[in-house]
Amino acid sequence: MKEMFCNGTSVNQLSFEGPSVLLVHGLGLNKKMWDWQTKELSKLYSVISYDLYGHGQSEMPDGKINLSMFSNQIKEIMEYLEIKKTALLGFSLGGMIVRKFAIDHEERLWALGILNSAHKRSLEAKHAVQKRVEQVKKFGPSSTVEDALERWFTEEFRSQNYKIMNLIREWVLANNKDVYPKIYQLLVDGVDELVEKKLSINCPTLVLTGDEDYGNSPEMSKEISKQIDHSETMILKGLRHMALIEAPEMLNKILIEFLNESLKNY
Repeated sequence: MKEMFCNGTSVNQLSFEGPSVLLVHGLGLNKKMWDWQTKELSKLYSVISYDLYGHGQSEMPDGKINLSMFSNQIKEIMEYLEIKKTALLGFSLGGMIVRKFAIDHEERLWALGILNSAHKRSLEAKHAVQKRVEQVKKFGPSSTVEDALERWFTEEFRSQNYKIMNLIREWVLANNKDVYPKIYQLLVDGVDELVEKKLSINCPTLVLTGDEDYGNSPEMSKEISKQIDHSETMILKGLRHMALIEAPEMLNKILIEFLNESLKNY
């Protein structure tokens, strides 16, 4: 593994053989959330993970916080590592960011994975997310983390995996209390950049969520898929938001099969 900084972004290149796969984590987390995937993916692909701006070891640049800023972060990493084309796998907020990158730079992609990511929300759902943003502004990440863990994992998994719960709790609590709500606001407003009737994305695309991921629902995944030609939708039974960690063997098999097929067909 090679660790490096690219214009204030903390980047890990975990393997060097095969086509490039770049992993984009979700809000409040960091590149370590992909630890359940990287070992298997690295057997076949050149795998890169990184911390989003304002997360983990990455700096927060000046300027307006929007999806374009995070899309440009991916472009900078690709230029720094001299990657012409990559597959992007984006989780949650990361799924919004990879969609924005695909809109901006579709020619740089050979596959796209949109995992547990939001589409247009109802007014009620939008208000619920905005309420959490206001909580975080007033009281910091600790005010929402326990509710988040309930939304992210099934009750059975939470009760049997205290170490993992504590690890993820630590990740969320480590966020800067001033920066975190500003990025959190993207979960309210950022989707508006992505809800055109048809997106000009032509690479093979997988849209995936759990049937119990109520904030990033099967209905949302199906709507995302309708916008994108050459896309498939997969709904995972009995799983919530963080299926990547709760059911890694299943997810790794799905992701590797998708990437292998994408290479054949693109």
